[in-house]
Amino acid sequence: MPDDTPHISLKQSVIRQLDDAAINRIAAGEVVERPASAVKELVENAIDAGATRIDVSYADGGKTLIRVTDNGCGIAPGDLALALSRHATSKIDGSNLLDIHTFGFRGEALPSLGAVGRLEITSRAEGSEAATIRVSGGTMSPVKPAALSEGTVVELRDLFFATPARLKFMRTDRAEAQAIGDVIKRLAMAEPHVGFTLRDVSGGGEGRVTFRADAQTGDMFDALYGRLSQILGREFTENALAIDATREGLRLTGYAALPTYSRGAAVAQFLFVNGRPVKDKLLTGALRAAYFDFLSRDRHPAAALFITCDPQLVDVNVHPAKSEVRFRDPGLARGLIVSGLRHALAEAGHRASSTVAGATLGAMRPELPTASGLPRQYQMDRPGQGAIRSAYYGQAPSHIMETHGFAEMTMPSARFEPSGDVVEMSPETVQPTQLPLGAARAQVHENYIIAQTETGMVIVDQHAAHERLVYEKLKAQMAENGVASQALLIPEIIELSAGDIGRLLEASDALAKLGLVIEPFGGTAVAVRETPAILGEVNATAMIRDVLDELADQGDSNMVQAKIEAVLSRVACHGSIRSGRWMRAEEMNALLREMEATPHSGQCNHGRPTYVELKLSDIERLFGRT
Repeated sequence: MPDDTPHISLKQSVIRQLDDAAINRIAAGEVVERPASAVKELVENAIDAGATRIDVSYADGGKTLIRVTDNGCGIAPGDLALALSRHATSKIDGSNLLDIHTFGFRGEALPSLGAVGRLEITSRAEGSEAATIRVSGGTMSPVKPAALSEGTVVELRDLFFATPARLKFMRTDRAEAQAIGDVIKRLAMAEPHVGFTLRDVSGGGEGRVTFRADAQTGDMFDALYGRLSQILGREFTENALAIDATREGLRLTGYAALPTYSRGAAVAQFLFVNGRPVKDKLLTGALRAAYFDFLSRDRHPAAALFITCDPQLVDVNVHPAKSEVRFRDPGLARGLIVSGLRHALAEAGHRASSTVAGATLGAMRPELPTASGLPRQYQMDRPGQGAIRSAYYGQAPSHIMETHGFAEMTMPSARFEPSGDVVEMSPETVQPTQLPLGAARAQVHENYIIAQTETGMVIVDQHAAHERLVYEKLKAQMAENGVASQALLIPEIIELSAGDIGRLLEASDALAKLGLVIEPFGGTAVAVRETPAILGEVNATAMIRDVLDELADQGDSNMVQAKIEAVLSRVACHGSIRSGRWMRAEEMNALLREMEATPHSGQCNHGRPTYVELKLSDIERLFGRT
């Protein structure tokens, strides 16, 4: 093994001042990681300039050309050269770095881009003539007159030509173009009243539009709804809940999807702080915590959430790319997200996503075409619902009419006992079919309840639905009475590092509410004195280690609560109506009414839907009745 080390030199080095070109290239390595980073900086400048329309063009994944055109306020000719100087900005005066109201403020983007590429800025400010300036590899040309009606055009060619080693780390043109598209979409979500166009001009010419989002009108929620429909699709907005919650100076707004509209990866989670797109562990952890009781570990929620607050309450100057933030009170921000989302999910009641019905219909085979290739023609129009009911009732045998369509379910069985929270509605005021989950009409395969609504039909998984109802009841009882703990005969002593002890003791109060009681034991040790009784005999050391891993990774731990609720879920599973059990008509209707009155009853304990609703129009389309 060699004795010398690459970082220690016996020869004394000379301290020297780097020139501006080297400084700018170093700064570019922090600010401009890839073409998408350059696009982000330039588009944010356009938004800060008050633009309402921004067009972005790129070629070869942004490696050879990036052009951003906006209709903002522009730059006066006398300020163009200054705009390309390091730490020159019009966004702040430098007196208070915690009072940031704009996307950009560091004054590093333009000089960094000019240091590693060929940059040309053409701009026209109101009351001034248009002018242009060029900088190539850090070498600036004089300002010249130009032709431009309004706004600014920034053109960046041959990115990283001055630092060719960086080009070796670029990914394929397709991957870089995808990253540019992701950046534009995030910024478009943050600014729904601004129109965006993204164009691929590889090969020259007008190119092709890869993304377009027209400016939205209306208030904040209407504009955001329209913009999210453009970017994430109608399926997301149709199955999303509007979020609006406030706590101690922080406001949470946006849209969060129902648990049954979940994704296989965290690709549909968009978080913003004062309009700035961020990727922050604290916020993503809070989003995951809000849904952890409704989704299995391999599913991820979809949401676009915006936190707005006084700039003094959050520090955005902690990362060169401004992708991370620091809240003055992190727990407040996290608690706002968790409570705001859970309140909205509770208000959604039994609602499940419409994609469940779409998947059901998609699984059904369409009717085969006729020999002529034309759609099948029916000889008569479909009669009205009243006529159908009257005809069916009149043709039904008397013993079936007596049981209201449940003659096949007359065998004895244990009755389903609804909770006292179910609101009974008299048939004189509301017909059962007018209720959200309708009136039970049959039970098939001893597991699925078929109910009729005014606009279609509902298929309910009786075991999954009742399991969720029992689970919610057990959780409510636990919240009311607390988590019982069992004292250990001999406290378990666990040796930890100083950092781990600090993190664990900060969370000790929250853990004590869940029945896990810990105390400092002197030095670098803690004593576990009580554990949750519902968990039975547990390995306290392993549990504490798992809690510490979550605290270090996410800043908070839901592990103990997750274990407790997993036990409640198993109890609910064993105590609910089993598959294969016959149910009477009144039992099925009681189950439907309790589902309507219980929050989160639209999905089971594992995040799967408990019922599928099919509209009559969709059913008729399956049979060609269009």
